[in-house]
Amino acid sequence: MQNATSNPQKIIAELEQKLRAQATDIARLERKNNSLEAAKRELFEQLRLLIENRFGPSTEKYKIPQEDLFFDEAEALVESEPASDSDDAPEDKAETPAKPASAKPRTRGGRLALPAELPRVDIIHDVADDQKHCHNDGTELVCIGEEISEQLDIIPARIQVIRHIRRKYACKTCEDGVVTALMPPQPLPKSNASPNLLAYSFIAKYVDALPLYRQERAFKRLGIDLPRNTLARWMIQTSELIEPLIERCRHHLQSSAVIHMDETTLQVNTEPDRKASSPSYMWVQRGGPPGQQVVLYDYDASRSGQVPTRLLENYRGILVTDGYEGYAQVVRTNQLTHVGCWAHARRKFVEAQKVQPKGKVGRADQALSLIRSLYAVEKKAQHVTAEERLTLRATQSRPIIEKLEAWLTKSLNQVPPKTAIGKALIYLNRQWPKLTVFLTDGRIPLDNNPAENAIRPFVIGRKNWLFSQTPKGAHASAKLYSLIETARANGIEPYSYMVEVLTKLPSSKTDDELDRLLPWNQGETIPV
Repeated sequence: MQNATSNPQKIIAELEQKLRAQATDIARLERKNNSLEAAKRELFEQLRLLIENRFGPSTEKYKIPQEDLFFDEAEALVESEPASDSDDAPEDKAETPAKPASAKPRTRGGRLALPAELPRVDIIHDVADDQKHCHNDGTELVCIGEEISEQLDIIPARIQVIRHIRRKYACKTCEDGVVTALMPPQPLPKSNASPNLLAYSFIAKYVDALPLYRQERAFKRLGIDLPRNTLARWMIQTSELIEPLIERCRHHLQSSAVIHMDETTLQVNTEPDRKASSPSYMWVQRGGPPGQQVVLYDYDASRSGQVPTRLLENYRGILVTDGYEGYAQVVRTNQLTHVGCWAHARRKFVEAQKVQPKGKVGRADQALSLIRSLYAVEKKAQHVTAEERLTLRATQSRPIIEKLEAWLTKSLNQVPPKTAIGKALIYLNRQWPKLTVFLTDGRIPLDNNPAENAIRPFVIGRKNWLFSQTPKGAHASAKLYSLIETARANGIEPYSYMVEVLTKLPSSKTDDELDRLLPWNQGETIPV
């Protein structure tokens, strides 16, 4: 006991050492607890986001009362619902055939007028003969007018056989020199498919997302046996036929000041040296000179940076993409102006907004409010020149960007990085140089929505036909999608356009003849 108390310095040192060890343990436990709390919050946010995505509305629109926003300059969102068709609406009645839809504005609760250009079949409904006399004095009644109501009718698909009869002529005297009428060049000379039938099948698959096995069943109901492998072979052969047109479209795309680019997954079952479950990719590009929009699809098994480098080999303009880093290689090699997508940045904050406590306004709302203000400026500049748009951005968009940047810098240090709002902030910060380059050039768009809109038909189709069997089939689909979606991007009705192409392309040899078949050279456009 005397030894223990005779050396107080040693006792104090031991106590201090124990205290430091306990402090270290406490700090370690606090870090572990914070890590667990962060993981718990991340998992909770993921759960709420999954539930919201599964059962909530798919729209990214949002509405916050103006008084709840932290920035006075943020504009309140005004939502306007379009008038909806109603089967309970009263019938349209008129003394004359209905005017075109463009001439009669749509009214809430009413039906759109049927287009005047549609053919009309009149069915006369007359009163009985015993009702054509006045019930007072028996005088014969006189017709004084008509009441007309219209119904939309349809004639189901009808199968027919086109017989090409080639007449032969010969000399009666010498019985020599037989002359036979020439057959016009056909899209697939060794098949019995007409341009109409080919176009019908292509539009069914690539516009209406009808897989070949369903087309096979539909043709059987019409009394025709058309196996799906025959339809697939026709598509591959036709994709080879339209290759010259695709190359002409690619040439026009390369002359564009701005190209939008995106990619999506595609499963190909028999890709060499790869498992059937391995993801391949369909790449899409959209751009072109004004009035000559081009949409190009290209299949590749890889998502590496070598693919955009190959597709944009000779391009030297402005490239708009999402945040995928695979585009960095072509940007460096070709010295492109790389533009980010505000729609993608906004989407991250929409997800963060979905997982924040109900009824509360948080950082996600602040970011969405300012991003919405940027889009409001772009709406004002929608129909002005690039120079005027750049001036408007300098006076109205730049102050919004400066406020957003200051808010971003402050928020990055206050939010855990693994939360939904933290991930949104990190994405915004990482993409900031690409997202703000639009302030330097009035031609640069705010987002990559044109590419996303172009890739959407493929994604919808993929949900129905699920996969491609071979790389050759995937390449064929890419070419047919390209021509059809390019037509639609230029306001051309795709079926009529494909019939025109398949009828005239086999005999088109020169560049001028090919150019006349490009969608923007088809004359008057048809809304699609």
